[in-house]
Amino acid sequence: MRFQFTARARSTRTVLAAATALAATTGLALTGSGAQAAVGPTAGPTTVSPAGAAYRAALTGKATFKAGSVTVTCTVSTATGSVPAAPGNHNAAGPVSSPMGAPSFSSCTSSMPGVTPTVTTSGAWAISMQNGAPVTASLTVPTAGFVLTTSGLASCTITSAPTGPASINGTWTNGATPKLSVVNASVPISSTGSFGCPTSATSSTVNMAYNVTNTTTPSSPITVGP
Repeated sequence: MRFQFTARARSTRTVLAAATALAATTGLALTGSGAQAAVGPTAGPTTVSPAGAAYRAALTGKATFKAGSVTVTCTVSTATGSVPAAPGNHNAAGPVSSPMGAPSFSSCTSSMPGVTPTVTTSGAWAISMQNGAPVTASLTVPTAGFVLTTSGLASCTITSAPTGPASINGTWTNGATPKLSVVNASVPISSTGSFGCPTSATSSTVNMAYNVTNTTTPSSPITVGP
């Protein structure tokens, strides 16, 4: 089953996490560890500042995961990571990427009556950021790094990135409270289970948004520039 994150709200070199993002939702996922945002041959320089700053990403609004006719909505999601230390926070010809902790998701409900969903994340996630207009972000989900299970009237297991790392593409907005947003991103999935489970689905759409806070120096927002 492919899942979709719908929220208000992918590999920055060293800023937001290593794996194949958003999400998701949404923890904030910056694609890292070998995962890189899709950038063309003319990608310009990227700098993520402040170098070495730790950050926390918190879901704003809802994150929804949709596979087939089933939608799972989560209202709580967080992720943590850090901007690469200098000079790793700068790339003269492309994105900046970094590992990130696997995001957590809770307070989740399902569109299927009598069904309770649970989201489990694991592995090496990552985030990648590319300066531009807009600034693009790619969250890398590692192989089987996001698993959604349901109990109750239907027992389903939906695994994202089932055969290899996958990227969740989104955008980054600078500001006093920077935001990572994912809108209608597609992520490959596999699904097994009983009647009512989206066993024929092979992908899901993700929508989510995270506010990102510099936890090392709160007065200095995380910024992506040239």
